Amino acid sequence: MPATAFGLYDRASALECTVVAYEVTELPGLPEAAAAAGRPEGESLAERYAAIAHAYEPRPVDRALRGVDLVIAGGILVVASPVMLLFTMAIRLTSGRPILYRGARVGQAGRVYQMYKFRTLAPDAESRLSPFYGPELSKKTAQEETRLGRVMRVTQLDELPQLFNVIKGDMSIVGPRPIRPVFFEKLCEDIPAYWQRLVVRPGLTGFAQVRMGREETWAEKLAHDLEYIADRSVSLYLRICLRTGLRVIKRVLVDSVALLAGRRPA
Repeated sequence: MPATAFGLYDRASALECTVVAYEVTELPGLPEAAAAAGRPEGESLAERYAAIAHAYEPRPVDRALRGVDLVIAGGILVVASPVMLLFTMAIRLTSGRPILYRGARVGQAGRVYQMYKFRTLAPDAESRLSPFYGPELSKKTAQEETRLGRVMRVTQLDELPQLFNVIKGDMSIVGPRPIRPVFFEKLCEDIPAYWQRLVVRPGLTGFAQVRMGREETWAEKLAHDLEYIADRSVSLYLRICLRTGLRVIKRVLVDSVALLAGRRPA
């Protein structure tokens, strides 16, 4: 099994070993099973997969991680509630409703849930952005940012409402990046092992986010996600949280300087 240190490792070996080593029986087989079973018109592959996924007995560590999720998310919500109230009023005054962005994401075992964020884009931007994917989506998203939204995205405070998703059990603090159902279906077609990330809840942060940049492929990111799934533990979870905190502080400092200089943050 690949080491879980934040250092270099053989990505191809990590993907191969993890796919074989962790409990692949936790969920039913590849999404082809869901596709073969037939699905009503308009139902996504993730929704069909969720319908046929069976319940499984989680690892003992999963209960511990859920407890840590609740403690961390609850504590941050209490401390950050004045900031969240301030952003709520500022968004309402500067760009109107809605205050929150709600977007469908694929969760554990393929269950589709609504992810919450403070709205940082112009109203109805989601409908205009839906046809785009990858780098083009990032470029178009930047064009839709509001002035307040840009500040929230730089500081990543727009993600605070996702803590309610953690409390509800839709997400974890640490896990694979949440992904839209339409992208999930495409990636399952392109990367046969992609479905295996459904073993755990998606997270606010994760191995792939702290180890890699935006230029890596989805397959490379998946290797990191599967490594976390295979080796998940409270200590690894906390290390990723610490690494994320340091990464956010660094990014906020760099992007704040860019904003003050009149440049768009990277």
